Amino acid sequence: MTALPELSGKVALVTGASRGIGYGVAEAFVARGDRVCITGRNEDALKEAVEALGSDRVIGVAGKAHDEEHQAVAVERTMEAFGRVDFLVNNAGTNPVFGPIADLDLNVARKVFETNVVSALGFAQKTWHAWQKENGGAIVNIASVAGVSASPFIGAYGVSKAAMINLTLQLAHEFAPGARVNAIAPAVVKTKFAQALYEGREAEASAGYPLGRLGVPSDIGGAAAFLTSEQSDWITGQTLVVDGGLFLNAGVA
Repeated sequence: MTALPELSGKVALVTGASRGIGYGVAEAFVARGDRVCITGRNEDALKEAVEALGSDRVIGVAGKAHDEEHQAVAVERTMEAFGRVDFLVNNAGTNPVFGPIADLDLNVARKVFETNVVSALGFAQKTWHAWQKENGGAIVNIASVAGVSASPFIGAYGVSKAAMINLTLQLAHEFAPGARVNAIAPAVVKTKFAQALYEGREAEASAGYPLGRLGVPSDIGGAAAFLTSEQSDWITGQTLVVDGGLFLNAGVA
């Protein structure tokens, strides 16, 4: 990246950000002058992302989102490197299975909840105690439209994202007035994570969207930038649906 803007003085921690939506969020934050810590499971991919975003403003901490030690290290490294952690974006997630929820292996369900919900709570707790409790800030949880509607074949994922939306409400209530907590519920965004939902049939998958296309990571990055900006200072406990108009078609034959 060239011609970076002046530093904003703010610092963000974005989980699951070596690629996809998380990377798009980190990119939006760097573009406005924030310094950022990104996390991800693959150390090599994380290093590449840090270099692409700008290693003078971005650090990476590799590890599994559900690992409490990793959560603690990520927050500690952010504080050590930048002295604060104003914003947390809980983006790390998993969806390891497609199929009816009636036949779902309960161990898989536990893994989905551990990664998608419990890890988000863990990061929120640690960020709160490390900085936000005394200094304020904002948290954004990346949920999904699957969390606000039935989603055939990704039921466990949808249920976990519904839990994440309620977690957003709980945290918003408990952390007010110091920190604001909101969620973003994207429809299908063109990432490797969601590839199975559109690969080889993108035109067909896009046809149901009034805006005529699937989402891209920068769409979510822009929403996260707004929800962590002064322009959203009176918004908390909300879930912003970013879906290209998909829900406008609800109930239409």
